[in-house]
Amino acid sequence: MTALRIIFMGTAELSCASLQALAGNPQFQIAAVVTQPDRPKGRDLKPQPSPVKSLALRLGLPVLQPERARDEKFIAELRALQPDLIIAVAYGQILPPAILDLPRHGCLNVHASLLPKYRGAAPIQWAIANADTETGVTLMRIDAGLDTGDIVAQRRTPIHPEDDSATLHDRLAQLGAELLVQTIPDYVAGKIQPKAQPAEGASYAPKIKKEDGRIDWNQPARTIWNRLRAFTPWPGAFTFLPGQPKPHLLKIWKAEVIEEVSGRDSALRCPDAAARRPCLGQPPGEILSADKTGIVVGCGKNALRILELQRESGRRMNAAEFLAGHPLKVGESFLV
Repeated sequence: MTALRIIFMGTAELSCASLQALAGNPQFQIAAVVTQPDRPKGRDLKPQPSPVKSLALRLGLPVLQPERARDEKFIAELRALQPDLIIAVAYGQILPPAILDLPRHGCLNVHASLLPKYRGAAPIQWAIANADTETGVTLMRIDAGLDTGDIVAQRRTPIHPEDDSATLHDRLAQLGAELLVQTIPDYVAGKIQPKAQPAEGASYAPKIKKEDGRIDWNQPARTIWNRLRAFTPWPGAFTFLPGQPKPHLLKIWKAEVIEEVSGRDSALRCPDAAARRPCLGQPPGEILSADKTGIVVGCGKNALRILELQRESGRRMNAAEFLAGHPLKVGESFLV
């Protein structure tokens, strides 16, 4: 059987598992890898290759880096390669019709959500932030819209309480790679009929901004906890303590929700014993306790126990380590 001739288009780390899986399978021949141009990164702003380019070079694959996918010279290069199929995974540009119409088996995309839910740039983060308990990957035919093409195959995975966007990213990357190599043979053989995405349930997952990581202590503790997991490692969940000459930034790495007062949290009970209710969530942002078990902060509803945190330019520490060098007093408040 002749190997299927594939052009792979990808840029982000999410793409690498799929490229590795295709390159390691004798059913497929990678004619070229297309990725974004090197971009300035780091403190010295030197141009750095994308994760996909770095992997492609290690695998000895030819690399193309057009500034724009619509560039006519680039499209001519693709045409000359005579691909049977184009695979795009987190490439970062919308493909024009001239590319979509080029391969005889069309263009497929691996997207990190169960489409039509979470079309767009950040499906992994928003699935966690919105408290979803399940997500997955979708293999779809690419059309002119934004993640609107017909569905070829899907695979599901639970979102665990211990997941953050980094762990879920890695699991979905591997899941997408497996789905890709398992599905392509039947797809090109005509054994799979792609199905149009349902109109019901469509949603959009916008690109994450740094400000999305700022903690709003007026929100319920569980909402803050979900956003913390969603925005770890970037942009991170962060808050500020009042200070001079400017507020002190604290990045929160790990926390847990306190919804009921247990024995170890007895100090959080209201002075009014007759009320028999925990002093949780009032006022938002106030430190309710600070000891080796964590830093408990009131939220709009319930409270959050901070377990791991980091000062700006400092190292990541557990609560006991942090408090040993940076004491916090009950009654102090983070900026809301």
